[in-house]
Amino acid sequence: MTTEHAPSEPLWQPGQDRIDAAAVTRFQTWAAERHGAPAEGGYAALHRWSVDHLETFWQAVAEWFDIRFSTPYESVLGDRSMPGAQWFPGATLNYAEHALRAAADRPDAPALLHVDETQEVTPVSWAELRRQVGALAAELRALGVRPGDRVSGYLPNIPQAVAAFLATAAVGAVWTSCAPDFGARSVLDRFQQVEPVVLFTVDGYRYGGKEHDRRDTVAELRRELPTLRAVVHIPLLGTDTPEGALAWSALTTGDREPVFEQVPFDHPLWVLYSSGTTGLPKAIVQSQGGILLEHFKQLGLHCDLGPEDRFFWYTSTGWMMWNFLVSGLLTGTTVVVYDGSPGYPDTGAQWRVAEITGATLYGTSAAYVMACRKAGVHPSRDHDLSRIACVATTGSPLPPDGFRWLHDEVRDDLWIASVSGGTDVCSCFAGAVPTLPVHIGELQAACLGTDLQAWDPQGKPVTGEVGELVVTNPMPSMPVRFWNDPDGSRYHDSYFEMFPGVWRHGDWITITDRGSVVIHGRSDSTLNRQGVRMGSADIYEAVERLPEIRESLVIGLEEPEGGYWMPLFVHLAEGATLDEDLVGRIKQTIRTELSPRHVPDEIIEVPGVPHTLTGKRIEVPVKRLLQGTDLAKAVNPGSVDDLDLLRFYEGLARKRAQGGR
Repeated sequence: MTTEHAPSEPLWQPGQDRIDAAAVTRFQTWAAERHGAPAEGGYAALHRWSVDHLETFWQAVAEWFDIRFSTPYESVLGDRSMPGAQWFPGATLNYAEHALRAAADRPDAPALLHVDETQEVTPVSWAELRRQVGALAAELRALGVRPGDRVSGYLPNIPQAVAAFLATAAVGAVWTSCAPDFGARSVLDRFQQVEPVVLFTVDGYRYGGKEHDRRDTVAELRRELPTLRAVVHIPLLGTDTPEGALAWSALTTGDREPVFEQVPFDHPLWVLYSSGTTGLPKAIVQSQGGILLEHFKQLGLHCDLGPEDRFFWYTSTGWMMWNFLVSGLLTGTTVVVYDGSPGYPDTGAQWRVAEITGATLYGTSAAYVMACRKAGVHPSRDHDLSRIACVATTGSPLPPDGFRWLHDEVRDDLWIASVSGGTDVCSCFAGAVPTLPVHIGELQAACLGTDLQAWDPQGKPVTGEVGELVVTNPMPSMPVRFWNDPDGSRYHDSYFEMFPGVWRHGDWITITDRGSVVIHGRSDSTLNRQGVRMGSADIYEAVERLPEIRESLVIGLEEPEGGYWMPLFVHLAEGATLDEDLVGRIKQTIRTELSPRHVPDEIIEVPGVPHTLTGKRIEVPVKRLLQGTDLAKAVNPGSVDDLDLLRFYEGLARKRAQGGR
């Protein structure tokens, strides 16, 4: 499929004063003087240089952000093969040391602003955060925690989670976390793989105006994680410390200067997990040095964050965006940690949080933006959002209507950054660039140091056409390995099987002739009719504009006789009916806005669309169910938000197999 991108007026264009003030502009001028970067040609020239001169670029990033190497590196890139690239061999450093650097200059300024559903803002100063990390790190060492040991958190997005993570990193141990809305099985599928020695946990959490007691789940985790030496109890609901656990308050009373273990550049920082919809989640290991450099680049240059900023991204500790959010501390930015429902007490709740915290960069999901649009939310009418410079979205592609809505309802001089990356790199492949225009439905550009290309099935780069998202050079935050993957085969098969030596991410993208990027959805659930490929995200964007459609799910099914069945499942808004008129309008919308070939064979009303625990639509497991795979084999039950919904699709498959629809 060829995507037409006629030249169009940008939705937003940064003014010259903004371009001049951006950190990426100052970085380019400095790198031109020191490292031979192009002084002219703007971002496009800088990006080209960053991928053509990869080692010089990353050396420049390390110098610009004043990375403290306690022992020097022998080279920037010892081996650049993928997988297995060796970054900054010989160097030692500590991530947490850099995350707490601002405490020296601005001890009384807020490092964190904590907000919950009461909408009260509680600041934690840089000095207080540093003190807590120092006390906790000393206690972890006293418990026998050593570099490389795993420390786990079953925690919501609260300041204690940030302190526990930084103390873990200070010791050189490896952090891993799950949100407390994950059930015991989901948590154990993750934590049992990495065998933690310490578990930080809450007694429960508040969400949607209700208290959720998790003490029984915690008791089960303690029973099923035999490697635990200590459990630390954080009484979010005010309960007593259970027998055999340690009280958070007792571990954080000391006034100790943090001791930062100096570890090799590629020493593990944390373990993140894939959604695990079709098996055990992949346990993805990223390094202290790799994340440090990648996040400095991403937050300091692409997001343009600095000490005057306030950074709010709606996330939970079970999603990589939490790790990315906490890294805002690296740039001296005040980080907003919000614990609660995204839509409580009403759909516009996140805008209220942005207002009361004075957020300058506010990040959320594309789904939330579209929910606000559908619910008739008016952010700038109801809130003072004058401090917001950028609204960023991820989780799924932001539809064109989402761009227009943000522009109309927040501010016409708003930098809208739709970004795309992955848990796999805990960063972005493409997205925010403060010096480039924003075009509707497009990500601004590929990120610095990332040789992002769209490839056809033969492995040739294409422009203006849909292709596989590939990255042809290593990034420092690519996994150093997967846990429990001794020969590296699972890691290799996940990204490097289709194109040896090249990272294939599993998304369909178009790179336009102006260098912007359009994301079409996952390539493993791509719709392919008569050789015309289309991403499911394109269908959702068109169909969900209709006010009657709350959410949709489209599946393309290759049939044994060579046929192709493409049903569209629709979850209707309250009061809507799937009558002939609505069916006709859905088909007409797809026919005129996308392609006649992608009009669904059938439109089926469903009680809901299943999601992963981090809110992504589940397409491949539903496809497997419709192909006749048993539920137990099609999906890992601990990875989905509502198993009963999947049983509905399983029943549908059974009926279809028996000849009824």
